[in-house]
Amino acid sequence: MPVEFLTDEQAAAYGRYAGPVPRADLDRYFFLDDADRALIAPKRREANRLGYAVQLCTARYLGTFLTDLAQVPEEAVVYLAEQLDITDPACLSGYPSREQTRHDHAEEIRREYGFAEFAERRPDLEEWLRAQVWTTTDGPKALFDGASAWLRGHGVLLPGVSTLARLVSQVRDEVTGQLWQALCDLITPVQRANLETLLVVGEGKRSSLLDQLRKGPTRRSGQEMVRALDRVSEVFGLGLGQVDLTPFPARRITEMARYGLSGKATLLRRHGSERRLATLVATVVQLQARTVDDALELLDLLMTTRLLAQAERESVKEKVRRL
Repeated sequence: MPVEFLTDEQAAAYGRYAGPVPRADLDRYFFLDDADRALIAPKRREANRLGYAVQLCTARYLGTFLTDLAQVPEEAVVYLAEQLDITDPACLSGYPSREQTRHDHAEEIRREYGFAEFAERRPDLEEWLRAQVWTTTDGPKALFDGASAWLRGHGVLLPGVSTLARLVSQVRDEVTGQLWQALCDLITPVQRANLETLLVVGEGKRSSLLDQLRKGPTRRSGQEMVRALDRVSEVFGLGLGQVDLTPFPARRITEMARYGLSGKATLLRRHGSERRLATLVATVVQLQARTVDDALELLDLLMTTRLLAQAERESVKEKVRRL
């Protein structure tokens, strides 16, 4: 079954070998230096030495210890066996199945290489996640992959898949809620009421005011220019001209505005008050710039077209006079 937002495949691949190990990763994570060899050498049997090396390098590469070493890719086992002068890599199957032996090896690796438990570094990971959620538009799956990479990169053993997934969801919901609340705090009750009117479908109308304001100029005419100016007036009439969104992450604001400019009004009305108002704030601030740009562009187009047409007519008249 999926773990919250994860698919079955993602949950199954967590902390596991997903396929062959690239040569570059073999050289980076599976190379045994003198310190590694000094810890491995005292193990009495070849199976123990190879198994210990596999567990050590798996912890470096995946951030976890395995109970079933049969899933380790063959190229990784062979690479380690060659470094340990073990002629038969298949001896790994003789690695002790006794839980105490595996536990002792894991504890020694944790102690000697400084691998941290998840609980120790959880506050640091939460801080990193909060920064990611605040500044990026990454979804939960991307955040989960990023959190896994952060843990491995900082020498932290991976927790259970459900533990990490719940943490990602929790932090994402909390930070997103804080962003919505902060945007709502920028506006007055009057501005809130004005924003709510954007989603109302007036009597005898087929669409909401927001749907109407989304539509920019479609023709090149004086009448369309008037409509473009009326559109600017309506958007600024909502009273958000002085709202400053520069302290907020631009990517988050842009994403919210994009959703507000493309989503149906009926869908926006179903959201909770904070999310709905925050989305409308970002949308209207974006609309303010867009409506002005649309009007200026149409004005420039009209002026250019008329001036060029007039210049062309004068040129034709001059040619006729000369002829």
